[in-house]
Amino acid sequence: MVFWEGYVSDEVMGTFAPIVVYWLYAGAYQLLPPLDNYRLHSRREEDEKNSMPLPSVVKGVLLQQLVQATVAQGLFLCFEIESLGWLMGGVSSFTILHELTSKANISGVTIQPSIPVQIVQIVIAMLVMDTWQYFVHRYMHQNKFLYRHVHSQHHRLVVPYAIGALYNHPLEGLLLDTFGGALSFLVSGMTARTAVIFFCFAVIKTVDDHCGLWLPGNIFHLLFQNNTAYHDIHHQLQGLKYNYSQPFFPIWDKLFGTYMPYNLVKRPEGGFEARAMKAMKDS
Repeated sequence: MVFWEGYVSDEVMGTFAPIVVYWLYAGAYQLLPPLDNYRLHSRREEDEKNSMPLPSVVKGVLLQQLVQATVAQGLFLCFEIESLGWLMGGVSSFTILHELTSKANISGVTIQPSIPVQIVQIVIAMLVMDTWQYFVHRYMHQNKFLYRHVHSQHHRLVVPYAIGALYNHPLEGLLLDTFGGALSFLVSGMTARTAVIFFCFAVIKTVDDHCGLWLPGNIFHLLFQNNTAYHDIHHQLQGLKYNYSQPFFPIWDKLFGTYMPYNLVKRPEGGFEARAMKAMKDS
């Protein structure tokens, strides 16, 4: 049993919990003191290089989350309709897939898989999301029209910060994040309840990758090569064609030669700088 059971459905939690987590986690970063000794860029750089004011960034993120919530509710509704069809005698391949992964029994009650099964589903979802985001993200850089009119909006934040993690053009948000999330959900076979855990984790990881701080003891920096400094390289001029992978692993960057390693060095005035090294090979 989970704390929300009996109050709201898993589908509602799967839709809105990641949004709430985003603002709580990103907001916590925003409320921190300056922490100049841990910043990857100075506050002066942030003010000079970023071309979008904070209110516009907040509006852009809220618009994207509205689209995400709408698609998520539609996805969960489609699953419920398919499950109902199975119970009434109609069988579809979609329903069989979810039946085999123990999403529903013949009484229509959702059965939560064992913890090991859920862990496997989450790992599969991570790999699916990484794969989708790498290739769509990379194509948005390679296609001049898409970069100029769509993806460049995200790169208006040359110096990333937490609240701007999901600041994208609405079309990019739909293609990259919303479709990627839906595909991860469907391919992994996870339940709506497991999806709450996965999508909240993905949101926290994405926000952390854009926070612009190299804080001591940050678990994401310890466990993931794809972290705040890794993604900061991508936002800089010399790294625009590298480090596309998001949000979990650098696998595809390393396989396709778009991986750019970096050195973390201390700046004389305080803080750190992620300095790009030579890429593994030309992209």
